[in-house]
Amino acid sequence: MDGHDSQLSERLRTGFLGVIAFGLILFLLVQARFILICLAFAIIIFSLTSDAISAFARLRVPNWLATALALIAIAIGLLWAATAVVAQVNEVVSTAIAYADRAQAVLSNLSQRWGPRAQEALSTFMGSIDVAGWLRSAAAQASNLISGSVLILTFVGFMFSERLCFPLKVERLTGDPGRARQALGTIHVIMRRVNRYLVVKTGISAVTAALIWAIFRLAGLELAGAVAMLTFILNFIPTLGSIVATVIAVAMVLAQTGDPTGTLIVGGMATAVHFVIGNILEPMLLGQTLRLSSFGIILSLAFWGAVWGIAGTFLAVPIMVAMMIVCAQIPWLRPVAILLSQEGIPEQEPSGRLRR
Repeated sequence: MDGHDSQLSERLRTGFLGVIAFGLILFLLVQARFILICLAFAIIIFSLTSDAISAFARLRVPNWLATALALIAIAIGLLWAATAVVAQVNEVVSTAIAYADRAQAVLSNLSQRWGPRAQEALSTFMGSIDVAGWLRSAAAQASNLISGSVLILTFVGFMFSERLCFPLKVERLTGDPGRARQALGTIHVIMRRVNRYLVVKTGISAVTAALIWAIFRLAGLELAGAVAMLTFILNFIPTLGSIVATVIAVAMVLAQTGDPTGTLIVGGMATAVHFVIGNILEPMLLGQTLRLSSFGIILSLAFWGAVWGIAGTFLAVPIMVAMMIVCAQIPWLRPVAILLSQEGIPEQEPSGRLRR
């Protein structure tokens, strides 16, 4: 009996310490969110460009020259992307505010046609939504991209400087060449799977954005480029991104034209594009790449969105991929990896080989 009580006490103590540790980690994630978000994006950029540097090295290009060229290209790309996103978001915000009165007038006319109850419900719903405040908040968050890009570039530069010494550090840290090779192999699997996901997702997002741009241009609407860029960015957010992009497109059409019929036509075309690509093309291309549980993706999206905001929704899938692969290598965490995987086989690669 005493042995049972001591075992129960030990389990309660372990669980209590686990709750405290989770709370401390969550507190640190929230308090250091800006630095950690920049670090996560820096790791992804480093992972995407390290293969290119290795390819240059095989062409007998000096490592310092390849690294310098990569940093210059990353700096130009980050600053251009940050300034372009800020400019497009500000343009959408200013245009939406300018057309806000027209959109409210159209909604009022529609509510009058539907009857007094619909008019009252719509007025209550619109009064509870601070659209202008949301748009200004989005513009303020977009302006942080410039400072974040500088910090990301700094992180990437230091990662490149430590690139050649990293395997030696891992070996000395583990104290066992076999464990070091296993750790490096796990890191390479994570990088390969995340890189494949990002490359495929970028192509899908580009196709979606191009189709939305073509729809706006054929309809003779303004802000075709801005809506296309927002569609491209939001498409990296699983599930919710396409919904938000569709709502933005419909709102821009309604604000510009004030025509319910035209809004339904353009909105229906945009919805069809997102539906076909999101439910047919994307599963075909990403189904064997991620091998993640759909429910797990939603949970990861909700958790990291609550902790890190919009940036967390972009990082939810790469973080989930890394967690699944790491948990698969730890025996007592393997059930977590099985739950996060699509078919209960977290180590399986798209080619069908099992990673041991």
